[in-house]
Amino acid sequence: MIGALMLDIAGTTLTQEDIQLLSAPQVGGVILFARNIESPAQVRALTDHMRQLRPDILIAVDQEGGRVQRLKTGFTLLPAMGRFGELYTTESKRALELAEKCGWLMATEVLAVGIDFSFAPVLDLNDVSDVIGDRSFAKNMDDIIPLASAFLSGMKRAGMASTGKHFPGHGSVKADSHVAAAIDSRSLDEIRQKDMQSFVQLQPQLDALMPAHVIYDQVDPNPAGFSEFWIQKILRQELGFDGVLFSDDLSMQAACVAGGADARIQAALKAGCDMGLVCNDRAAQCVALEGIADLPLPNQQRLERMRGNIPNIQINEILDLGDEWRHIVDEVSAFKNQTN
Repeated sequence: MIGALMLDIAGTTLTQEDIQLLSAPQVGGVILFARNIESPAQVRALTDHMRQLRPDILIAVDQEGGRVQRLKTGFTLLPAMGRFGELYTTESKRALELAEKCGWLMATEVLAVGIDFSFAPVLDLNDVSDVIGDRSFAKNMDDIIPLASAFLSGMKRAGMASTGKHFPGHGSVKADSHVAAAIDSRSLDEIRQKDMQSFVQLQPQLDALMPAHVIYDQVDPNPAGFSEFWIQKILRQELGFDGVLFSDDLSMQAACVAGGADARIQAALKAGCDMGLVCNDRAAQCVALEGIADLPLPNQQRLERMRGNIPNIQINEILDLGDEWRHIVDEVSAFKNQTN
């Protein structure tokens, strides 16, 4: 059974403390960071060990490309998604083809080392937010939607579920929600017509969404991830979205409005999130776990959709996944090097 808490670990192997935590019924996922990565073979050994202990665990990573890429040594270095947007203005067909191949390549390499999914893609506008920037495909929705659709198609072709972030849009907020409260004072109509369009139009391709730790104060006093208005009324009822909802990291500064780690994850789950992330703070993870220990497990059928099509293969220190993989590695790498 899959629990409602996703946490992280400190190193490249599991400690006894990690093993004990993974046995808790309400632990449902593990997210890997750069500190957990040495080589493809080491990552696959780590994920295999996790599944020996908890066959039902979901394992995730942030492997967007550009400056947000945790798997580096032994993996293909991917371009920032904004590079596809730049190409799209002059060579739209090539940009779409490369975006699809990049989605496939990212997913293929992540799945090969036993990770179910990457929290990708970013569907925000590249507007005033420095923390988003070129993590976004482009500065306008007319470009973002086709490029993200192509990337999503590539992920699906590889066998990976997708997570669009950060609903209903983080790109129009200057503050970095990792370190500060982020407030967007625009009207609901403006958010709908601008930032929300990628989430609305790409919904049929999305398996999951991650709400933003942003307070849209003209709409609701709570950050979107703690807001029954955004999650229940807009996402579930109005848009009919039946995919998984992951909270953004509940250790981020913008989440502190809900209180301690136990109150934060309770607020996220009460609002309608299926799984809460608590990262880079073991004490907070333990507090969060205690806070939800007696709650019912989340929707299992929904969360099972995030399980990746992980191949049963032996991984060498350097990935080698066949002829199509080699060709696409060369093509995507050449594009990345051209745009550096």
